[in-house]
Amino acid sequence: MATETVQRDGQPLGTALDNARMSPLHVRFWLLAGLGILLDGFDFFIIGVALPMISRDLGASAAEKGLISAAAIVGAVFGAGLLGPLGDRIGRSRIFRVDLWLFVAFSVLCVFAWDVWSLIAFRFMLGVAIGLDYPIAASYLAEILPSRKRGRWMVGGFSLQAAGIVLGALVGVVVLNLLPAIGSWRLMVGFGVVPALVILWLRRNVPESPRWLAQNGREREAREVAEKLCGYPVYVSDTDRRRQEKPPEGLKAFVQPALFRRRMLRRTIFTAGPWFLLDIATYGVGIFTPTLLAALALAGSDATFIADDIASTEGTALLDLFLVVGFLLAILLVDRVGRIPLQLVGFAMMAVALCVLGVADGLPGGGEAHIPLVVVGFIIFNTFMNMGPNSTTFALPAEVFPSEIRAAGHGFAAGMGKLGAALGTFLFPILLDAVGASALLFAIAGTSALAFVITYVLRIEPRGRSLDEVSGHEVAALAPRVTPP
Repeated sequence: MATETVQRDGQPLGTALDNARMSPLHVRFWLLAGLGILLDGFDFFIIGVALPMISRDLGASAAEKGLISAAAIVGAVFGAGLLGPLGDRIGRSRIFRVDLWLFVAFSVLCVFAWDVWSLIAFRFMLGVAIGLDYPIAASYLAEILPSRKRGRWMVGGFSLQAAGIVLGALVGVVVLNLLPAIGSWRLMVGFGVVPALVILWLRRNVPESPRWLAQNGREREAREVAEKLCGYPVYVSDTDRRRQEKPPEGLKAFVQPALFRRRMLRRTIFTAGPWFLLDIATYGVGIFTPTLLAALALAGSDATFIADDIASTEGTALLDLFLVVGFLLAILLVDRVGRIPLQLVGFAMMAVALCVLGVADGLPGGGEAHIPLVVVGFIIFNTFMNMGPNSTTFALPAEVFPSEIRAAGHGFAAGMGKLGAALGTFLFPILLDAVGASALLFAIAGTSALAFVITYVLRIEPRGRSLDEVSGHEVAALAPRVTPP
C-alpha cells in the first residue's frame, strides 16, 4: 500500500508531460535534440555548391555526379529506415551520440577521398549518420513537449535545418571567394566536422525520454526526468506502461511489420507517401538550385567556371533566405491552423511555383529573359515548402505513431523521404540534360499535386490533442478520418 501511495502522488506521467508549462529545461532539451538537423541542412546545401568543383577535380561523369549527390541521401534511407528502430529498442539518448561520431568520422574521410568511388562510399556512410538522427530527434521531441505547443516547437527544431543551409551558404561563398580553386571543395565538405563536434559536446548529458523509460521498466528514472520537466510529482500509470505491440526481435526489429498491419497502414502511407514525393522536389530542386539558376538565368556564356559557381551560389544563398521565412510562418501557424491545412496549402503552392519556373523557361528567351519570374517562382517554392510540408512531414510521424514504434514509424517515413530525395538528386541532372528544365519542372509539379491528394484523403490532424490520444492507446477507436477541429 505504501508503494501505491507513492505511485499515485501527482499526475500520470503522460498527462503531466502533455499539460506541462514550457520551461527552460524543455528549451534546452529541444535545442539538444534539434541541433542534429542543422547538419543535414549544411550537407544539403554544401554538396550542391561543391559538386561542380568535385566533378572537375575528380573527373566525374553526369551519372557519377548524380551518385555523389545521392550517396548521402541513400545512406540516410538506411540510417532512418533500418537503424531508426534501434531508438525504440535501446533508447533515444544513446543514438544521439553514436550518429554524431559517425558524422565526424566520415566527414573527415570525405576530405581525403582519392577518387569518385571513395567519395561516394564515404558520403553514403555520412548519410547513415544524418538519417539516424531524424527519427530519434523527432521521437524525443514529441515525447517531452507539452501538447499545446508541440507542433510549434517540433517545427522549430526542424527549422534548424535552415540554419544549416544558411551556414552552408556562408561557408560556400567564403571559401569560393577566398580560395577560388578547384580543390577547395574538400574544405567545404570537411567544415561540417566543426558544428558536429560542438553538438556532440552539448549532447553529452542529455537524459533519456521519460515515456520510453516508463515503457521499458525504468520507472524511477522516468519519474525523475518527468518531474524535472514538469516541476511537480508524477507517477507511472498503467497507460504509461502499456505497449500496443510486443518489442520485435531479430530482423523484425529493423523491418517493423507492425507499420504495415491494418490499423497502422493508413498512418504509414499518410506519413511516408507525402514525404517521399516532397523530397523528390525539395532535394531535386534544392541541391541543384545553383545549377538550375545558372541554366535559367544567372550564368552568362562568357562567365568563367569559378565565377559562374560564385554567381549561382550567391543567388542561391539570397533565395534560400525565404526558406527561413517559410519556417517562421510554420512556427507561427502550425498550432493555430493545424498541420494538415499547412501541408495542403504548401503542396498546392509548390506545384504553382514549379509551374511558374517551367513557364519562365519555356517563354521566348528562356529564364534569362524573364529573371523576375524566375525569382518569384523560387521565392514561392522556398517559402511555402518550409511553411508547409517540409515542416509538417517531420512532425506528423512522431505524433501519429505509438511510443513503442515511434522511432520506427518516423524512421520509415524519413527513409522514404530520403529515397525520394535520392531519386530526385540522381535523376535531376540526367533529366535536365535530356528533357530540359521546363519539362522537368512541370513533372516535379505533378509530384507535389499527388502529395496534396494523398494528404487530403488520409489526413490525421494532431493539433491540440494529447500524444496518447492521437498516437497511443486509443488508435483502434479513432474515427476513419480525423479532421481539424
